[in-house]
Amino acid sequence: MFTGIIQEVGLVSGVARSSGLLRLTIHAPKIAATTTRCASVAVNGVCLSVVSRRRTLLAFDVIPETRQRTTLGQLCRGDRVNLEPSLSVSDRLSGHFVFGHVDGVGTITRRRQRAGELILTITVPPHLRTRLMPKGSVAVDGVSLTVGPALGPSTFTIHLIPETVRQTTLGRRALKSRVNVELDYVAKLVWQFVKGR
Repeated sequence: MFTGIIQEVGLVSGVARSSGLLRLTIHAPKIAATTTRCASVAVNGVCLSVVSRRRTLLAFDVIPETRQRTTLGQLCRGDRVNLEPSLSVSDRLSGHFVFGHVDGVGTITRRRQRAGELILTITVPPHLRTRLMPKGSVAVDGVSLTVGPALGPSTFTIHLIPETVRQTTLGRRALKSRVNVELDYVAKLVWQFVKGR
């Protein structure tokens, strides 16, 4: 489990494919210093297990199912990724409950800079949009955010303060960039309950 509070922006230093697996190697000095093999780390919001650690490098294996459901299969050497190690029992929950189980991929279709904030409009499949509500929680590329007031049939907005732009990759995302979206777990539970009735 995670909080959506990014601890480090890592740099993809290697992408290798072998026997159906994608091996991602990420330069992450801060997290590598305290992370062990088999630990869980959210990479752009996707929960992955560390398969090896060497100095400042962490390696992860990504199976085909994960590549199909997330943006990880599109990563290239030199790309920056949001990283968060999993919570320990004593950690403070500063964001919201994030599981690293991506619900779908969205596309940034509008960028607006306003005084003190960057507003991104994200287009998602309609079945994801119906589970988003203004002021509800959402994780975009692993970042805990609040859904903005402007919602369309297949779009939602997020408002980024300057600190979020500095501490994550979201401020660097251009138009047509694809992002991982994880819906709020409580909203998903309520949706399942109502659907079941």
